[in-house]
Amino acid sequence: MIRVGIVGATGYTAVELIKILLRHPNVTITQVTSRDPDGPAVADVHTSLRERLDLNFCQLDIDAFVSQVDCAFCCLPHAASAKIVSQLLEKGIKVVDFSADYRLNDVATFEQWYNVEHPDGQRVGNVPYGIPELFRDQIEPASLVANPGCFPSSALIPLAPLMQQGLIEPAPIIVDSKTGVSGAGRKPNLKFHYPECNESVMAYGVGTHRHMPEIDQIIARFSGDTISTVFTPHLIPMDRGILSTIYVRPLAGVTAAKLQSTLAAFYASEPFVRVTETAPTTKDVSNTNFCDVSVQDCRGMIVIVSALDNLIKGASGAAVQNFNLMFGFDETTSLL
Repeated sequence: MIRVGIVGATGYTAVELIKILLRHPNVTITQVTSRDPDGPAVADVHTSLRERLDLNFCQLDIDAFVSQVDCAFCCLPHAASAKIVSQLLEKGIKVVDFSADYRLNDVATFEQWYNVEHPDGQRVGNVPYGIPELFRDQIEPASLVANPGCFPSSALIPLAPLMQQGLIEPAPIIVDSKTGVSGAGRKPNLKFHYPECNESVMAYGVGTHRHMPEIDQIIARFSGDTISTVFTPHLIPMDRGILSTIYVRPLAGVTAAKLQSTLAAFYASEPFVRVTETAPTTKDVSNTNFCDVSVQDCRGMIVIVSALDNLIKGASGAAVQNFNLMFGFDETTSLL
């Protein structure tokens, strides 16, 4: 049994992670941390876990924590995460990190977009990016994996194979994404208060969203060129899910059918990517680890639609996929 600890476990992604790990035949959850000094029961904070997990939250003490775990899932905010991750790695603990701290290629890009000094800069650029369908060989031997952002996963899964095979133009690439309110996290925020966001759709982070450089750098790895995507997220009044509509230009002579068949062939052996004839919906993938993708022609432009659950394939499900690879388990364990 692999002893697992979860650092910063009061949020939405953490409770989904716990639910998945409770189904895992090779895992026992031994440590669940928060900053709450009172140490409440996990099931009192995440009431869906009543009679399923008999643990209390504890404040993180590195020495006590590492004595009880083999792997940590770190669910802390950016910058705060790297400070803890570096200590865990030095103690020999494998880590799947949910923050943005290790996703980008270089420290300067991170500090430009996140406006904070990176606390563990020497590792930046040397950490596998945690989309198993694209980087499985790098993830398997790793001690640290950077779990991807939810929006980037919805864009990169369809775009990376098409860029790799040189079937679409490098510009323009327009990614228009809609997400449920859980993507903003559990911390109260006026914008996400029910009367503010219900019966409304809001574009946010226009031209400034921190997932843009993440999308750009991974596409660039597959294309070999510098890429600048136009990415705009929108808040939709639903609990969960991401629907991304991606607009690209095909190279001369390349049809939508060719792009569809290319994706189908690339992902034919992948258990969690489904290439569909019709445009997917968020309901198709809700509460699953699937990403559904389709390709359509529209007046010479190509419209790619992808859908995933932001809390599962966009976060905790991908994290468990990465964990399974790191420890040699079947990649689908506890996820199907």
